This record gives sequence, C-alpha cells and structure tokens, in this order.
Amino acid sequence: MTDEVCIELLQSLLAICSHSGEEAEAAAFLAGRIRELGLNASVDDVGNAVGTAGEAGPLVVLLGHIDTVPGGPEVALREGKLYGRGAVDAKGPLAAFVCAAARLLEQGRLPCRLVLIGAVEEEAASSRGAHFVVDKYAPDFCVIGEPSGWDRLTLGYKGRLLVHYRRAQPMAHSAGEARAVAEHAVDFWRAVQARADAHNTGRARLFEQLVPSLRQIRTGGDGTHDWVEALIGLRLPEAVDPYALADELGQLAEGAELRFESHCRAFRADRNNALCRAFLKSIRARGGQPGFLVKTGTADMNVVGPAWGCPIVAYGPGDSALDHTPDEHIEVAEYLRAIAVLADTLALLGG
Repeated sequence: MTDEVCIELLQSLLAICSHSGEEAEAAAFLAGRIRELGLNASVDDVGNAVGTAGEAGPLVVLLGHIDTVPGGPEVALREGKLYGRGAVDAKGPLAAFVCAAARLLEQGRLPCRLVLIGAVEEEAASSRGAHFVVDKYAPDFCVIGEPSGWDRLTLGYKGRLLVHYRRAQPMAHSAGEARAVAEHAVDFWRAVQARADAHNTGRARLFEQLVPSLRQIRTGGDGTHDWVEALIGLRLPEAVDPYALADELGQLAEGAELRFESHCRAFRADRNNALCRAFLKSIRARGGQPGFLVKTGTADMNVVGPAWGCPIVAYGPGDSALDHTPDEHIEVAEYLRAIAVLADTLALLGG
C-alpha cells in the first residue's frame, strides 16, 4: 500500500461530514474502502464501521472513532499538512489503523486476528459505538485511535460527569428583596468550584485534580416565572467516583432541578506488558524516543479499558492541542510514520 493511497484515504474521509449522530455516510465509505483493501467489512447495528482480518494468533482490536465535532477548516493539503475537521481527532488515527492493517495483509505478514472499528458518537456524551462493542469482543490487546504523536503512547484519560441545572421561580421586581434566579445558579456554580478546590488541595498534577467548567448558562421567563439553565462539565480524577459525586452535588442544589449525564470513571492502563514493549521497540526502530502520556480529556478507552482488562494504549498521529480548533491539521510525514509504527507493532504482537 503506497503512501499516496494512505494520504488519499484520509483526505477522502475528511471530506465527508460526520458529526456525532450523523456518521452513516462516512461509515459506509470507510467500510467500502476497508473491503477494497482486502479486509472483511460491514456497518454494524449502531453504525460503527467494522473491518476484520486474520484467522490465527492473538485478537487485537483497533478502536477509533469516525465522528467529529462541528466546524473546522476546509479540507486541503498544503505544504505537507492535511487540513480538515477530524484530521487529528480522530480520523487521522483511524485512517492510520486501516493503512497499517492493509499494508500487513498486502505483505502477507499479518500475524494476528484483527478487528478494526470506526466507532460512532465518541464526541457525544453517549460513546454509543464503544458501548455497543464492549461485550462483543474479548481482545488480547487493544489500541485506541486518538492523537498521541507518532512517538508517544497514552495510558490514561480522566473521567467525566455532566450536570444539567435548572431552577424556576415566580417573577419579582428587580428592585425587590427576592434574589434573581440567575444568582442562584451562580451560587451553585461557586459551590461546585469549592467542592473541586477542596479535592485539589495538595494535588499539583492536573490528572489528579477535579476540574469543573461552566459550559452554558441562559435565563428566560414566561411572564409568570423566571428560569435559569446551566450546563456544568466536570473532569474527574481516578479518586472521584461519578455517581458519588452526583449524590454530593444533588445536596447543593437548594431547590433546583439537576440532571446528570455521562457518568464516566477515569482510567489508567499499565505500561508493563507486551503491547507497550512492541510499541516502544517499533518507535525506536523508526528513530523516535518514546514516552508515555495521560490526558485530561475522556475517550472510548474509559469505556472498554475496564471491561476488557487487556493491555491497552491510545495511539495515533497528530497534535492533540489542535483538537476541535479552527486550524485542525495533521503533518503528512507524521501520519505516514505512525502507519509504519503501527504495522511494525502489529507484526511484533503475533510473535
């Protein structure tokens, strides 16, 4: 499989809009291309694109995601950089999976049973695609398709909890004694911040901290009642259970309605296993100095990692600082180098 074909595959995938919940066209395209490259391929019942290959050896699942957030630059190849929404997060890593698998098949050196998944709705709170496959496979190894840089491996992601806040109260004159409904929402936000500050005392590393963010707030009224709605996101460290935290926050609501979403625990994998050793050897063979990362976001690793209990890392080309940005792009040279590392790693796992 030539470099030109690898570049064309990613560029074509970037050109297909696939916002979370709207991935059908991209999944059908990817399944078709996977089939053309020699793997078996289909689209499963929730819309994941799935490719399979190999009849013997360990079972390896390569789990990427095909959905993106909205926006992003126009798809273009300029000065060795490929621009487009998803170039980094995470169609670039997903296309690298496909190319590495196809290259090994073409060379007749695929030593394992391979399942390649382009999952849906990773960018949404549901992680619907990952939840659908979690009880369908029992892999020996798993690689999650997320940007780490070609010479880095991601071992862990923070957890997540979303809080939907709503409070309504009878209208009152602004000159009266009654507090405005928006002030109550501010009180709740400050209480959430205080809860996070209490946890974070003495914890300098960001991965160990509880980090809240006020994502939305709006007010309105119908002539009889005023209301305020807010959305608060919390990134959770390993020490914080999302269900216990939800119970705590419920006690701070003071008459407001709270709805919780995406109860996702943090997850960190072990680094002392055959998967990591194979990656380290492959990266060094390509001239890199490998290293390990933990991320402050959340990924499908949080869903499948605890359930599968196998050696697992997240790997893929791209600079995660460009995730979701107007300038999202991937260095073509890095993309091609990551494909080579992935192919070498898969070959080693069969040994």
